[in-house]
Amino acid sequence: MIRLVLIAGLAALPAAAQDFSEGSEAKPWNLYAEVPARFMATVSDPLCELAGQCAPDCGGGDRQLVLVRAVDDVMVFPLKNNQPAFTGAVAELAPFCGQAVEVDGLLIDDPEIGATNVYLVQRIRPEGAEEWITANRWTKDWAEAHPDAAGSGPWFRRDPRVQGEIEAEGYLGLGPEVDAAFIADWF
Repeated sequence: MIRLVLIAGLAALPAAAQDFSEGSEAKPWNLYAEVPARFMATVSDPLCELAGQCAPDCGGGDRQLVLVRAVDDVMVFPLKNNQPAFTGAVAELAPFCGQAVEVDGLLIDDPEIGATNVYLVQRIRPEGAEEWITANRWTKDWAEAHPDAAGSGPWFRRDPRVQGEIEAEGYLGLGPEVDAAFIADWF
């Protein structure tokens, strides 16, 4: 068993020692353990990569996507786009399903906090393209899908799905009665 752990550790060393920050123009978010990272990868979905259950369009936006990094075949998990909410990675990457792309963003890789190869994609460009695409598509797609939720303020305050959950479960997720007691006690 110890041999297997040592072999696995030695195999992981080259990837851990690689510096993907060269040439990155990613803007910092001041998140713990973030580092700028720019690399080539293929857009795929984890069910396809891990279980061989491949959908022709990476799940049509219903599956989480991954970036299979070209230099070391490591699966990197994009969680968000270039916007100030943890949304949008799938919307940004789905049009590139199965394609080789270059991405620029922030990589969080700290096993001590349980985050390994977590990625915040800020820019994308298909292999061979010169122009970068800013990863900010998600709120535009959301606005088109929810024309009745137009107005000012953050999208999540106007989203009918979020409003429905709050109505059913309360702000704390414990029911409207718990919300009422909490609000009366704290505000």
